[in-house]
Amino acid sequence: MMEDKYLVEVKHLQQYFPVAGSKLFEKKVVKAVDNVSFGIRRGETLGLVGESGCGKTTTGRTLLRLYEPTDGTILYDGKDITHVNMLPYRRKMQIVFQDPYASLDPRMTVEDIVGEAIDIHRLAANRKDRHERILSVLSTVGLNSEHANRYPHEFSGGQRQRVGIARALAVNPEFIVCDEPVSALDVSIQAQVVNMFEQLQEELGLTYLFIAHDLSIVKHISNRIGVMYLGKLVELADSYELTFHSVHPYTKSLISAIPIADPEISRKSKRIVLEGDVPSPVNPPSGCRFRTRCPYADELCAAEGSFHWSLRSMPPLRQSKLISKLLFLEICGMLKDKSAQ
Repeated sequence: MMEDKYLVEVKHLQQYFPVAGSKLFEKKVVKAVDNVSFGIRRGETLGLVGESGCGKTTTGRTLLRLYEPTDGTILYDGKDITHVNMLPYRRKMQIVFQDPYASLDPRMTVEDIVGEAIDIHRLAANRKDRHERILSVLSTVGLNSEHANRYPHEFSGGQRQRVGIARALAVNPEFIVCDEPVSALDVSIQAQVVNMFEQLQEELGLTYLFIAHDLSIVKHISNRIGVMYLGKLVELADSYELTFHSVHPYTKSLISAIPIADPEISRKSKRIVLEGDVPSPVNPPSGCRFRTRCPYADELCAAEGSFHWSLRSMPPLRQSKLISKLLFLEICGMLKDKSAQ
């Protein structure tokens, strides 16, 4: 059951990484995450999408303080955890990594991998209780007792991901960052893992930050979706609203890239192809960072503070002007295509 109160909230989050400049002693920074703010309600799934290098994973890891934030505030259940000892919060906040094979120690059995967190937080009274807890968690993710004594290389990709999920569930967390948990799996296994995430959320009341490239999977599992581009959160809305009534041109291009199973509809649908290259995060454009590749860009987009295309945050006059401009440009494009035929 989803609550109105935010369980996890970030305000003006920044994560900069220092890099060497072209000149001697010159210091530059990569603005991996730049002034990102959002909240996740208890029991909700917030999807985070965007192309490679836009800062999705860095946002998730910084939120968990696996990376120390450069600036900004991280709140958990109303408490500021930006500069506190994270050990008590590690039980409540966990992560499922993208590559299960790389994130599992090949020298440890599954029982040791899942039991490591139980030992750190001293959740088991004795060895028997520890073993029973591990078997219970493995059963929750669809693995049996025989798998406990195996090593990671003895499992398939989907089973390894289940081990990673079991490791996250071992400490009974409230919030899990799912960092592209299905990107390395084939389609049939993806469906199994996504269905398992939904089932666990229903049974245990979990809250997810679901990071992925595939917008079709994200819109299936998420209550709300955020779209990132070059370190900025450019649009944030309900799953249905973002899919069918998106505002930002970058979001529209992502939605147009979703494959459609029906060949007739697929032939009629128009793919929005972006031109140009992604700007450098070391020296990003001013204002909306997408403006260098946007067909609708004007001088207003270059102004500072114009990077977030949420209609609800715009003045009414700008809303009407923006919608009129988008409709005019779409009509012009349709007429141009018709004349070309």
